[in-house]
Amino acid sequence: MSASDPRKRWEEEFAKSRLRDDPERFITVSGEEVPAIRGPEDVPIDHDRDLGYPGQFPFTRGIHPTLYRGKLWTMRQFAGFGTARDTNARYKYLLANGQTGLSVAFDLPTLMGYDSDATFAEGEVGKCGVAVASLDDMMVLFDGIPMGEVSTSMTINGPAAVLWAFYIAAAQARGVPSTALRGTVQNDILKEYIAQKEFIFPPHPSMRIITDMMAFGAAEVPQWNTISISGYHIREAGSTAVQELAFTLADGFAYVEAGIAAGMDVDTFAPRLSHFFNSHLDFFEEIAKYRAARRIWAKRMRDKYGAKSPRSWVLRFHTQTAGCSLTEQQPENNIVRTAFQAMAAVLGGTQSLHTNSMDETLALPSEKAVKIALRTQQVLAHETGVPYVMDPLGGSWYVEWLTNRMEEEAEKYFRKIDELGGVIRGIEEGFFQREIARSAYEYQKALEKEERVVVGVNRFKEADEKLEIPLLYIDESAEVEQRKRLAALRARRGDVGGVLSAIRAAARGSANLMVPLIAAAKAGATLGEIVTALKDVFGEYREPAEF
Repeated sequence: MSASDPRKRWEEEFAKSRLRDDPERFITVSGEEVPAIRGPEDVPIDHDRDLGYPGQFPFTRGIHPTLYRGKLWTMRQFAGFGTARDTNARYKYLLANGQTGLSVAFDLPTLMGYDSDATFAEGEVGKCGVAVASLDDMMVLFDGIPMGEVSTSMTINGPAAVLWAFYIAAAQARGVPSTALRGTVQNDILKEYIAQKEFIFPPHPSMRIITDMMAFGAAEVPQWNTISISGYHIREAGSTAVQELAFTLADGFAYVEAGIAAGMDVDTFAPRLSHFFNSHLDFFEEIAKYRAARRIWAKRMRDKYGAKSPRSWVLRFHTQTAGCSLTEQQPENNIVRTAFQAMAAVLGGTQSLHTNSMDETLALPSEKAVKIALRTQQVLAHETGVPYVMDPLGGSWYVEWLTNRMEEEAEKYFRKIDELGGVIRGIEEGFFQREIARSAYEYQKALEKEERVVVGVNRFKEADEKLEIPLLYIDESAEVEQRKRLAALRARRGDVGGVLSAIRAAARGSANLMVPLIAAAKAGATLGEIVTALKDVFGEYREPAEF
């Protein structure tokens, strides 16, 4: 550059200037150095190849040509506690206050495939979500809710097929055909081995269950997303934004490959794959992550997996604000954190959004807290003007540079995963677990050194701080009620031995598992009984120790 070059002059002036004297470095939440400025010389972009327009390949700028001018994102507050009756009341409260989709949080026994009266369930029933152990519970959970009109998301993984069978059977009992059902079952078992650890069966039979669900959904429940490929929990476990992006999409590609290997045409199931991302605190890093995700997915689906339908190239995703960013100290600050995270998700083009409540680091959210979280979305949608323009940060030199960098770093991870022999092999060797643990450790060190500031925790603390927000408490009555309900169910139903035997036979053979699972649900078999029947054939997974 010549001496008269404006960029050169700025760089010289910047180098001579004194930066703020502060131990906090200029880093993202992921620990990456942030450049002071980016200009056109830093961003080699071919507009048509790399960006395009909303609704056009490679979908960097959004998957719909109208985005929020055509339809706002679905406001879907994650909710569940106590019994099905308790949670049903919360759903009706949320719908009455303007929520547009339901999202079911299950308790730990349900997540692990146990009935509410199992020994392993003692003391945990209804505590961190709703207890659902049978079709009866699912019927109560959606009592008075139009299942053919409301989109429902269910965060369940190890026993996802069983809970989906309960949901389908409940809808059919109310005269709602499967073709009318809309929603998502998370069903992302690879992420469980990597991060959340709520697995039941070993990886290979788990993948068989998932491909059965994909095939059944494509044929019988065409509006349902049979997997929500989840980076959220990978990020909550301590990953960086790039790791969340790369590991999530690598899992997604593994599911695509499994579906193709099972004999399905990619265009029959790929349009119903959805994704689930975290929205953390680094505003621009999160927006770039979503943009890069769309571009990577579109190119891979078209160019590597041979998908011919543009619907298969489109990455649709739900977003939840970062639970791990919430603090017990000064919990009202969490309202502000959540608002900025929600705005990043919307600027990044999410199709669905959950905003965390300020008290979720302390307890399940109270009605007041969850209403504030919902109102946060409504203010964003109707008062800020943010949704009016599609991809408003597109063309920002920094955002485009960061989007490119996200894609480049993700591609490095894809090559490493391929070298390891794929996602399942990487899980078995502990690769993902070690990468996330290392990142979590580096983040914690940055907090302790105050290189990363958390308001109210390691800076701007208050002496003698007192908690002054009401908390929701779940007592033992949910467990007592659930035990009674299960006892009554077992007393009145017929023999379920035959339907459980049919599940074992399907598991040993090649028949689609969803058919006997739905039959077992209708016959009154419980979650624990059905999961045990599958364990009899598939076994249980024991994670190898990593040090």
